[in-house]
Amino acid sequence: MKPIQHFQTGQGMTEYIIIVAMIAIAAIAVYQYFGQTVRNQTAAIAQELAGNDGTAAKSNAQTSATSAETTGNTKNTLDDYVNQKGK
Repeated sequence: MKPIQHFQTGQGMTEYIIIVAMIAIAAIAVYQYFGQTVRNQTAAIAQELAGNDGTAAKSNAQTSATSAETTGNTKNTLDDYVNQKGK
């Protein structure tokens, strides 16, 4: 009877690994979708903290957000989001 319990423990670990992998893939997709916007917002915050004007970076973040919204409204599958770097 002990080997059966051993297999059940392995099954639980496998399910956990699959769930973690799915979360990682979802996080990559979200970062791909919002990455440029987040980078520009971070740049604006860094500029302001340094005592400089962060208006240009803030404007770039808004432009990136609008572009991401347009892309999100026109794309229907995950395959469409591949190689979106720089868009």
